[in-house]
Amino acid sequence: MKYISDCSLSAIIEQFQTGALTPELLIDNLCDKLDSWDNQVKAFLPEAGRRERLKQDLQELYTKFPDPENRPPLFGIPIGVKDIFQVAGFTTQAGSNLPPGILQGKEAEVVKQLKQAGALVMGKTVTTEFAYFDPGPTGNPHNLKHTPGGSSSGSAAAVAAGFVPLALGTQTIGSISRPAAFCGTIGFKPSYGRISAEGVIPFSKSVDHIGFMTQDLAGAKLIASILCGNWKEDLVAPKRKPVLGIPEGKYLDQASPEILAAFNESVQKLKANGYKITYIPAFFDIAEINAAHRLVNAAEFAEVHKEWYKLYRDKYHKASCDLIETGLKVSEEDLQNGMAGRLLLREELEKLSRENEINLWISPSAPTTATPGLSSTGNPIMNLPWTYAGLPTLTIPFGFINDLPYGIQFAAGFRQDELLFDFLKDMN
Repeated sequence: MKYISDCSLSAIIEQFQTGALTPELLIDNLCDKLDSWDNQVKAFLPEAGRRERLKQDLQELYTKFPDPENRPPLFGIPIGVKDIFQVAGFTTQAGSNLPPGILQGKEAEVVKQLKQAGALVMGKTVTTEFAYFDPGPTGNPHNLKHTPGGSSSGSAAAVAAGFVPLALGTQTIGSISRPAAFCGTIGFKPSYGRISAEGVIPFSKSVDHIGFMTQDLAGAKLIASILCGNWKEDLVAPKRKPVLGIPEGKYLDQASPEILAAFNESVQKLKANGYKITYIPAFFDIAEINAAHRLVNAAEFAEVHKEWYKLYRDKYHKASCDLIETGLKVSEEDLQNGMAGRLLLREELEKLSRENEINLWISPSAPTTATPGLSSTGNPIMNLPWTYAGLPTLTIPFGFINDLPYGIQFAAGFRQDELLFDFLKDMN
């Protein structure tokens, strides 16, 4: 993948180690990029004195870790943080017009973990309102007149533009995988519950996933190993290329002809490179899966916002209001059935994997490339069943269609995040 501006996490860490780059110079380089271009991309929320604050934070890191031989792996690495994560010293607005005072909380666990690993917070990235559908001002760096996707809009755009080597996002339907595909970045959504959601304003607690974007797989694996609970370095894939399963049928038919043509071309290239591909009829009931997932989303979103909505209904955008109103009408029985469906789908997919002896599922990351205009963030339909089942996914950029990136998502078995990275380590 050719990036607009290279900002590979693993390459930066290597340059730090060799002395070819210093944290001070990196901060200046990244802030220069922001100063020259983010007034058009609008990936980050504005911050006065960002450069000076980052250099002060770096000096505090030097004081905390004076010995260069004993510095943590992310020492001096600036990161972007989606504005539904709580970060000490930053206001959380969650892309909304609600009074910011009611939204604040203790710093998110993942932010703490990354800071302990030496990361610096470059700033808050733009999100759709409460991580749902009402978009912010961010444009796609490949074409500013097209959406970057959502809800992790700013995070995907920031990584694609080379503003930061790492940005945090969340996914409740397709909010990491889709913007990663639209912007041409790596996007990792872990197994459900594998990365802590503590300190993140929830959307739907039963299906919220915490993840991130990078430009490189090696860097993504490093971050996954830091953030994923009980990471097992000794859990390695067999020394062969994985067998890939394509879920053919109504699910795959949701993608546009343009995307399917590109996907099929990529599949042929994978075959030519020695990957075994198996077509597996799956998701016969995709319409019911989609409906069940959205029902859980609506009910749990309404529960999160119930009290705020009573007080500040006029400050919510229409899409959020509609979702809350829908969620308030969901019966407890329907909610429980929807939640039970997550495990049933997971078991069905893992049964199909065993029966067909596949290692990973493969499918398009989005039904189209980034759609024109900024009034919509695109359709998350290709990501929905993997999120509903809670399986780990990696979106990897696979090329361009009419100068816009498209990506392919790979899904592994539940809590097999390590194998996902190990199987795909040579992909980019």
